[in-house]
Amino acid sequence: MKKILVMSDSHGDYEIVKDIRDRYKDKVDLLFHNGDSELLATDKLWQDFLVVGGNVDFAGFKDEQLLELGPDIIWQIHGHRYEINFGLEQLYAAAQKKKATIVLFGHLHRISCKKHQGILFLNPGSITHPRGVIQEKSYAILDLDEKIIKIQYYNRYHQPLKKLHFEFWREESQV
Repeated sequence: MKKILVMSDSHGDYEIVKDIRDRYKDKVDLLFHNGDSELLATDKLWQDFLVVGGNVDFAGFKDEQLLELGPDIIWQIHGHRYEINFGLEQLYAAAQKKKATIVLFGHLHRISCKKHQGILFLNPGSITHPRGVIQEKSYAILDLDEKIIKIQYYNRYHQPLKKLHFEFWREESQV
């Protein structure tokens, strides 16, 4: 089983990014930041993260990353280049072309977790400026098991958001 932490849209809050890194770096296999950190790409903090740039980040960040992790192909992006404010259609089409099984994105500042035709789409929300119905400053931890993917969202104070726990069974063809 692999465990990954996903955060996004910290918008200049260095301390929360550092706090999450310090708390989890030895407890999870990978740390992801999906953009709009507003920190320098050269900051040493990023040595422990897989990070992409967002629409308000400085130069030096990758636009996207594709990572094979066990049975999964994880595509990490910020999302703003795929018109996700209007739906996930463009993102889904691009994910299919990349053969991604998990898409990690940000930009919307909204907690979102859904599986569509075998692809899991996950937005951890914003750790600093949440939008939408769920007004929680949040990040997510995924447990990637060979048969099931478990997702738990946490608030800024590292408390699990009890109603924001999801489980998705893998497709038979993936196992």
